[in-house]
Amino acid sequence: MPFAGLSLHVVIAVLCAIHAVRSRQQMYWLFILFAFPLLGSLVYFFAIYLPNSRMERGAMKAVSAAVKALDPGRELREARAALEDAPTAQNQMRLAAALLEIGEAEEAARQYQSCLRGPFAADPDIRLGAARAWVECQRYDEALALLQPLQSDRPEFHAETVSLLIARCYAGSSRSAEARGAFEAALTKFDTYGCKAEYAVWAYATGDLAMAERLWQELEKISARWNPLTRELNGPVARRLAAARALAGQRNS
Repeated sequence: MPFAGLSLHVVIAVLCAIHAVRSRQQMYWLFILFAFPLLGSLVYFFAIYLPNSRMERGAMKAVSAAVKALDPGRELREARAALEDAPTAQNQMRLAAALLEIGEAEEAARQYQSCLRGPFAADPDIRLGAARAWVECQRYDEALALLQPLQSDRPEFHAETVSLLIARCYAGSSRSAEARGAFEAALTKFDTYGCKAEYAVWAYATGDLAMAERLWQELEKISARWNPLTRELNGPVARRLAAARALAGQRNS
């Protein structure tokens, strides 16, 4: 039995090591994992794997949605106050994220631009946030300049979000073939509501009604099973999808 337990620890450590190599973590993790198989695997799981997993992101989104529903302006107020008290890159990034969340993309972009000129310019969270702001401001080339290296250097970092933003950049730049390829790749890899919805938005906009309607039917089946919190979390993309479908209907009526 002790031997079987040790074997299980080693197997888990090997799986963590594979994830570390594929996600390009620092190589000292390999030493930690194999020098201390059980403890090292636990530390790696909570320090590296879990923060980038869908489970962790889903939990954080749920908490964020609940807080926002109770006090919609709370995060923006607190972020502004925090930046006034301590003008750090972290607080500036927090303010930028809060602005982006309420649709103030232009001001968010200015905040992220300052972060990109600071000592934490290479931070992946800052680069991803800035890219999101650029996309909302229709500054697609600038967004791609951040997203493509991020996807190459950190392939496991918010992989679905990065993939969809790249696809939206191609779509916004009228690079139709590349946009279709990017949307299909994201759909094949992740197969989430967000992937289907973003692909459908683009399909409606470009007149590919057959694809758009097929995706719409699938999305309707998914959303029929939602609880109120899930509906709130997916509200922004669902509203964009409804608007794209309505516009396509007007053009073809």
